Amino acid sequence: MLDTSELTAAAERFADRLRAAPQSRLQRGAAAEGLALARELAVRAQRVEEPGTQPRTMPDAGVFAVADQLLVAAHDCAEALRTAPAGSQEELDEAVRAVREAMARSGL
Repeated sequence: MLDTSELTAAAERFADRLRAAPQSRLQRGAAAEGLALARELAVRAQRVEEPGTQPRTMPDAGVFAVADQLLVAAHDCAEALRTAPAGSQEELDEAVRAVREAMARSGL
């Protein structure tokens, strides 16, 4: 089984920064970056858990919910990769990289 702690830790850091950010910063793009990442991680999890099905899109629940959406998606993705027989270290590394890049783009 894969060790997904790096993915969840990176997502928790980003979520903490989103929670601490002022509303103006969230509205200037940090929340949109967090939501885009949450959606990407949710799709990754769905592809592992339900291969061959059309992934569902995570809704936009507002700038103040993005941190929670990100954590849920990251934990779902981590669990899917950790327990899937086809889960690979490469997929996990890509997810971690996506979190780090999104946080950098967010400016947080």
